Amino acid sequence: MKVPDLYNTDDTIILTECTLCPRECRVNRFEAGTGYCGMDARMNIASVCVHRGEEPVISGKDGICNIFFAGCNLHCLYCQNHEISQCGLVTGDTRMDLDTILDKIIRILSQGITAVGFVSPSHMVPQVKAIIGGLNSRGFKPVTVYNTNGYDKLETIRSLAGLIDVYLPDYKYFTKETAAEYSDAANYPEVALKAIKEMYFQKGSTLITDDNGRAENGLLIRHLVLPGHAEESKRVLHSIAEELSPGVHISLMSQYHPTAAVIHHPVLNRTLYRTEYEDVVKEMEILGFRNGWVQELDSNLNYRPDFSKENPFEY
Repeated sequence: MKVPDLYNTDDTIILTECTLCPRECRVNRFEAGTGYCGMDARMNIASVCVHRGEEPVISGKDGICNIFFAGCNLHCLYCQNHEISQCGLVTGDTRMDLDTILDKIIRILSQGITAVGFVSPSHMVPQVKAIIGGLNSRGFKPVTVYNTNGYDKLETIRSLAGLIDVYLPDYKYFTKETAAEYSDAANYPEVALKAIKEMYFQKGSTLITDDNGRAENGLLIRHLVLPGHAEESKRVLHSIAEELSPGVHISLMSQYHPTAAVIHHPVLNRTLYRTEYEDVVKEMEILGFRNGWVQELDSNLNYRPDFSKENPFEY
């Protein structure tokens, strides 16, 4: 890998003693992927594909070109992308060179798709910047979507100002106990809130869309309601309303589906009850949220990827 061709000086220094994400492992990713995420300094991309399953404002009628990074800086017990997020399970060639990745993306953009999404990018921000720069150098300037678990450093989000058009963060937990138990990150609530506040500072409450209703600029916060945790979800919504604004766009998801990893878990081993989800939706309405999306309760049947396929979301 020719480092100067991929990363700017600051990002090269960060990757040499990696402090990209809140884990701050301080490993040299040019030597090996021995940090928490398990990824080295190469591209480490598990899939480049058309995805039509995002919020309507994100994927639109034609879909979005999503770039799924391998590895993750969270180890969520229930992760639906566990095939690629947990480094010990990742199979296939995830180490494509930049030109190959750009070729794949451009073939998809040439089909009329207007947006590129970076999925699980918190530990791969220099790679995100390299891809955006490479696309721009080839004359492509798609809408860029930062689709993150929310466990991002404030400084890292600041470094993306002007590069990212739409922030699409999760806000998973309000309590450190739940964050520690389910995602091995007790400080997730405070870290995520700081990162999302910076996104809000950059974008504000307005989600700007084009004539076809596709997002061009702004912030959309996702929250997945977990079984047995309706009160946790309500506290997340209260935090957003009080710390940001009930005017922000919210995607309140009911698509939780228990993977094999949690089939024996006493709480996470089932899908949501209708009463749980409706209770959270009611709280969202009481708090005055007026922009966003809710899901049908059977949505969990439609969002299970298979990353052994070229397009993981085609059945």
